[in-house]
Amino acid sequence: MRRSFKFLLRPTARQSVALAACLDDHRALYNAALEHRRTAYAKAKVSIRYGDQSAELKHIRADDTDGQGRWSFSSQQATLRRLDKAFAAFFARLKAGRAPGFPRFKGEGRFDTVEWPKDGDGCRWDSRPEHPRASYVRLQGVGHVRVHRHRTVRGTVKTIGVKREGSRWYVILSCDDVPAEPLPATGASVGIDLGVASLVTTSDGEHLTNPRHLAASAERLAAAQRDLARKKRGSARRRKAVARVAALHGTVRRQRLDGAHKAALALVRDYDVIACEDLRIANMTRSASGTLQAPGSNVAAKSGLNRSILDAGWGVFLTILRSKAESAAKEMIAVNPVNTSRTCARCGHCAKENRPTQAEFHCQRCAHVAHADVNAAKNILRAGLALRHVAQAA
Repeated sequence: MRRSFKFLLRPTARQSVALAACLDDHRALYNAALEHRRTAYAKAKVSIRYGDQSAELKHIRADDTDGQGRWSFSSQQATLRRLDKAFAAFFARLKAGRAPGFPRFKGEGRFDTVEWPKDGDGCRWDSRPEHPRASYVRLQGVGHVRVHRHRTVRGTVKTIGVKREGSRWYVILSCDDVPAEPLPATGASVGIDLGVASLVTTSDGEHLTNPRHLAASAERLAAAQRDLARKKRGSARRRKAVARVAALHGTVRRQRLDGAHKAALALVRDYDVIACEDLRIANMTRSASGTLQAPGSNVAAKSGLNRSILDAGWGVFLTILRSKAESAAKEMIAVNPVNTSRTCARCGHCAKENRPTQAEFHCQRCAHVAHADVNAAKNILRAGLALRHVAQAA
C-alpha cells in the first residue's frame, strides 16, 4: 500500500528563512513557466511542453546561482510538472464541457508546497542517524531540519514534500510498500448514513454526533475577519490579522481531522463490512444562486445547508474511513444513494411522503415508523451486501 506520513518540522530561525525563500523561488519559477507558455501561444501559437521547460532549467540555474541555482534540480522539475498537470486538467475540463478554469499565477501565500520526487536526490529522510532520539530531514539549501516524529514511518520513503500552514512547517513523506495492520475480525456488517444532525448514523441505530467545529468558532472567526477588513492592505497589522484568521481556520481543520480519525477508527474496529453512500459532495454543495437572467430559489437556505455539509466534513471522513478500512483488511462498499432515504427498509415501498420530516420515517404502505437516518442506513447496508454478493459470484 502507498501511504503518506505528515510530521511537524522544528526549524531554527535561519532555516525558517531558508524554507520561505525556497517556497518563494519555486513560486517564481512556476509563474515564469506559466508566463512562458502564455506568451508563446499568444504571439506564435506555439504550445510549450514540460520537456521544453525542463531543458531550459539548467540554463536558468547557471545564470542565477544565488537564486534558483541553490535549490534542488529535481524539486524544480516537480514544480514544472505541477504546472503541466494544471494545464492537463484545464484541457480535460474543456473537453468535458465543464468550466475550464485556466491555470493562474500564484500570488504570495498561494504557493505553500515544494516536493522532492526521490529520497536522496536533493533531500534525505532520517539524515542524522547518529541522533537516535531525534529525527532530521536534510533539504538542499536549507540543511538538516529537526522533525517531530510522533509515530513510526513504515514502508519505503519515495517522495518528500514540505508544506507551510500558517506559521507552521510540515514534512510529508509518501511511502510505498507500507504493510497492512489487520484488526481482529468481528463478523459484523453495517450501513452508514451521513448527515448534518448526526455525522454518522449506523444501521444498528447508533448516532455519532456532528461536532460542528466551524459553527463553534463562528463568532471568533467573524470578529477576526472584521478586524482584518479594517486593516490597510500591505501593512504589518494586516499581515498579523491575516495570520490570526488563518490560525483559527487551521484549528478548525485539525479538530475536524481528529474527529474524523476517531469516528472512522471506531467503525473499522467494530465491523468487517461497511456500506456507505457514494456521494458527489461537490455537486451537493454547488451554489443555488444562479445567474442574473435565471436567479435561483431558496438561495439562503441552500447556502446554509452547503455550509453545514462542508462543516461536517463528509469527504474528509470518507477518505479517512476508506484508508483505515484498507489498512485493517476490512471491506468498504460504496452504493448508489438514490432513494435510500425514501424507501421503507421493511416493505420496500418508495415514496416522497414516507418522510414527513427530516428525522421521521413513516411508511405509507405498511405503517413502519423509524428514525429516517436509521432507515436509510439499513437500505444502504442491504444494497451494499447485494453488491458484495454479486461481486463474489462473478
